[in-house]
Amino acid sequence: MAAVSLRLGDLVWGKLGRYPPWPGKIVNPPKDLKKPRGKKCFFVKFFGTEDHAWIKVEQLKPYHLHKEEMIKINKGKRFQQAVDAVEEFLRKTKGKDQASSQNSSEEKNRHNSSEERGKQSAGEDKRKTSLSEGTLKKGTGEGKKRVSSVSSERGSKSPLKRAQDLSPRKRGRPPKDEKDLTIPESSTVKRVMTGTVAGFKWPPSVNEPVKDSDPHFHHFLLSQTEKETGSTSIQAADSTAINGSITPTDKKIGFLGLGLMGSGIVSNLLKMGHTVTVWNRTAEKCDLFIQEGARLGRTPAEVVSTCDITFACVSDPKAAKDLVLGPSGVLQGIRPGKCYVDMSTVDADTVTELAQVIVSRGGRFLEAPVSGNQQLSNDGMLVILAAGDRGLYEDCSSCFQAMGKTSFFLGEVGNAAKMMLIVNMVQGSFMATIAEGLTLAQVTGQSQQTLLDILNQGQLASIFLDQKCQNILQGNFKPEFYLKYIQKDLRLAIALGDSVNHPTPMAAAANEVYKRAKALDQSDNDMSAVYRAYIH
Repeated sequence: MAAVSLRLGDLVWGKLGRYPPWPGKIVNPPKDLKKPRGKKCFFVKFFGTEDHAWIKVEQLKPYHLHKEEMIKINKGKRFQQAVDAVEEFLRKTKGKDQASSQNSSEEKNRHNSSEERGKQSAGEDKRKTSLSEGTLKKGTGEGKKRVSSVSSERGSKSPLKRAQDLSPRKRGRPPKDEKDLTIPESSTVKRVMTGTVAGFKWPPSVNEPVKDSDPHFHHFLLSQTEKETGSTSIQAADSTAINGSITPTDKKIGFLGLGLMGSGIVSNLLKMGHTVTVWNRTAEKCDLFIQEGARLGRTPAEVVSTCDITFACVSDPKAAKDLVLGPSGVLQGIRPGKCYVDMSTVDADTVTELAQVIVSRGGRFLEAPVSGNQQLSNDGMLVILAAGDRGLYEDCSSCFQAMGKTSFFLGEVGNAAKMMLIVNMVQGSFMATIAEGLTLAQVTGQSQQTLLDILNQGQLASIFLDQKCQNILQGNFKPEFYLKYIQKDLRLAIALGDSVNHPTPMAAAANEVYKRAKALDQSDNDMSAVYRAYIH
């Protein structure tokens, strides 16, 4: 297919990393946003969402040219709403164009009338000049030179040219104060619309490390979904892609548990085109995902029996065991070849027990706890720690790419559980130290905001530090990671240390602070609410 030239105002299909093509419009970026270096790209505003992104030119295709193709391969309520938004935009633009055309026609008629009058006037002038010329020829003999000068002056600009000079602005770049461009699709795009589109494929993205990828694709998430209800939106935020385009597995995927983490994971699996069957203890949580194309499983056993790979993400060791061993549980649906992936953060003993019972029925088992929070889950930017069946880990490749930015395979079952507890032990202890520092600053008359500013300029600067301090300063403890779960992980990490006779005094001290916060009814708040244990 011949290269297509795009320009400001064009409607396009934009592909952001691993996510499917989405309809958008090329617009001017905010004034304070510099254009990324490297390959040519455009700033695109996506329809049906408030998302904007810099998109490389090779990841952009004309909207009209590929509309039918995209509608065939993309399903879902949000996608259809985005296409509807484009069509509504086109209807409004067409109405404006018709009105503009009518005004232009009227203006042209007025202009033609004026031009006729000008021609008549010019004819009168010519006749008068001829008479004058004859008179002057008889006189001084200088008349010919003078008339030539007058004719040259009048003939230098046609009436049309003069009209153009008097127009409000010349052709070229639009004025700076035009904020909402409604430019119709370019003539270049219209010309190629008659060509063939068979065999069109998006160019593959090159795998790049974060340090190379992030500066070239600044993605600004402007949408604030479900702020007041506190529920998780099906809308997964489009994150800066690291892994490039992915092809969803043709295996049927099951997912058990739609909590803070599970909801975001399922959302991204669906968005990447996976076939997903969901189950949750509270059935109402499934409704949103059913609307987006997921199937509903009545029991964990039914999900496992009808799917090739079933993931689970629940709160603690007891919930993980009940899910597998309880009535209509996972184990009842396991038969040879069925795959079970437990993404819960539990202790090594629990996950080893579950692996043994799954494998004893001929199933395949992988543990894959995740590091992150609700926002990272929604963004598809989790870190996945896996251990167990290596072949199953590879079979889960497209799923892990959909839900996370990276994954680690750590060997035999139990290793991922241990590593996850160590990671969360460090995180929980650090959070308690942050809260302790902020309260000490307060009681000694120091500014908490200044403390944060200083920390953000030093070696401890991180997104985690800034976000959690902002939570405390604003008194906003909406859960991204439940306090009760970080306390559970601290407790399990301490037990892990005891099992190998390794001291964990820092974790033990932090655990006591979280236990006090739980006694103050902070269990269902974010882990940053541990701050309240210091001020009560």
